[in-house]
Amino acid sequence: MSKYALTVTCHSTRGIVAAIANYLAENGCNISDSAQFDDKETGNFFMRISFDSDEAIDIEKVRSGFSKTADTFGMEYEFHDENQKMKVVIMVSRFGHCLNDIMYRCRIGALPIDIVAVISNHMDYQKVVVNNDIPFHCIKVTPENKPDAEARIMAVVEETGAELIVLARYMQILSDEMCQKMSGRIINIHHSFLPSFKGANPYKQAYQRGVKLIGATSHYVTTDLDEGPIIEQDTVRVTHAQSPNDYVSLGRDVESQVLARAIHAHIHRRVFLNGNKTIVFPASPGSYASERMG
Repeated sequence: MSKYALTVTCHSTRGIVAAIANYLAENGCNISDSAQFDDKETGNFFMRISFDSDEAIDIEKVRSGFSKTADTFGMEYEFHDENQKMKVVIMVSRFGHCLNDIMYRCRIGALPIDIVAVISNHMDYQKVVVNNDIPFHCIKVTPENKPDAEARIMAVVEETGAELIVLARYMQILSDEMCQKMSGRIINIHHSFLPSFKGANPYKQAYQRGVKLIGATSHYVTTDLDEGPIIEQDTVRVTHAQSPNDYVSLGRDVESQVLARAIHAHIHRRVFLNGNKTIVFPASPGSYASERMG
């Protein structure tokens, strides 16, 4: 059975949900899951609907026919085939925990993506990437060759048809031009939960301050470094008895989980940009299931 998702953003007004539900029903579609949010501060309305059909529907016809309903409410909308995997490019430097976690989740079907390339500024993970039948590109980055290196990166993205770039601990700052060109399509994992602990070694700072929670933040990349709209966050408890190296090890586990959840939300079209913030709807039933789990 074909499964689809409809995402809608518009100004909040009466009758939106009824109009969408009636249109889908009239076209032989059955709504299996629905989530919505009415932002009282901005007046914006956000909705995501999963639907299927027992009939052989023409999704292109359903898509084009929806324009009349959409125009009535001034909707921005998209129809998505949920059986079609999103093409993803992963970028990594010398910390491989997130990369390995993503590749494993992809292999067992827990993260249904098509990894079309891995790009790194080092050779550390070439073998493990190639052994997973994924193309590997080593693109060195220096202050002198940065524009050329980014041009090569974007060439890989465009040639593969990638819809998303994942910075899996890629330790290079992207240019404003690249951030703007790929706006809303680059996800980063930031190895810090508390905003006061920024920089290259937040776990050491957290240790020195005696914190009881450490964590990680996954966000969209913008021209403001580590200030993009947040998709996912999590923490883990620590005690006075743990060392800075314990913090690093625990932190890496949280980073991997947070990044995977952020990717899962994005590829299932559950994330909506709302100014400097995001609306993240809950996962649809069955979207975490995999035939190779358990």
